[in-house]
Amino acid sequence: MTPLRGEVWLWDLGMAEKVRPALVVSAVFGDRDRALITVVPHTTSLRGSEFEIAIPVAFLKPGAFLVQNVATYPAVRAIRKLGVLRKEQFDPVGEGLLRWLGY
Repeated sequence: MTPLRGEVWLWDLGMAEKVRPALVVSAVFGDRDRALITVVPHTTSLRGSEFEIAIPVAFLKPGAFLVQNVATYPAVRAIRKLGVLRKEQFDPVGEGLLRWLGY
């Protein structure tokens, strides 16, 4: 099962970052594309930054999506699906990501 945009998955972010929930923000890749997925990790260690986008959902502990830490990983790093954000929940994360990138 390939993670899709708007889904929150438990993700292996590597040794320093550990395993944590992450929101898929990239588009679906095709057969000729690399099997890469861009995610925004969820954190419970908040600092009050404008780049911490708090979206309360039942399947996550209180915290926020950290758009400063957007990263791209191979699809095989996805462990299991935790849930899906509705459009009105996903859009503030996308807007925060665009602010972080200067758009």
